[in-house]
Amino acid sequence: MNFILHPIGWIRKTKSTIRIVLYKKYQPGLMGVEKLSEIWVVWWFNRNDNPRMRSILRVHPRGNPANPLRGVFATHAPMRPNLIALSRCKVVSVKNNVVEIDEIDAAPDTPVLDLKP
Repeated sequence: MNFILHPIGWIRKTKSTIRIVLYKKYQPGLMGVEKLSEIWVVWWFNRNDNPRMRSILRVHPRGNPANPLRGVFATHAPMRPNLIALSRCKVVSVKNNVVEIDEIDAAPDTPVLDLKP
């Protein structure tokens, strides 16, 4: 079974702001997000999207060999069979198709798959 996912937008970072910029067609879906204090951001570990990284099932947490080896499902490691990531973020503001958040552990230009309350 295969699934097809399409990004709804992208993480954009500057020195002072972190924004989720949605494609304009998804802007109506933001109605009410401005009333939320936090959202879940579902995103894709796109920098690890290759067969080798997807095959890694055990890691040293935080990449530190001093940490005991664990299965990826017991860590927040970016190497995993399905590269879905989830971050809880504080909503700073919502304007048009842009949600400003306080922080996220995603890299700039990371694809965003979904937002949830």
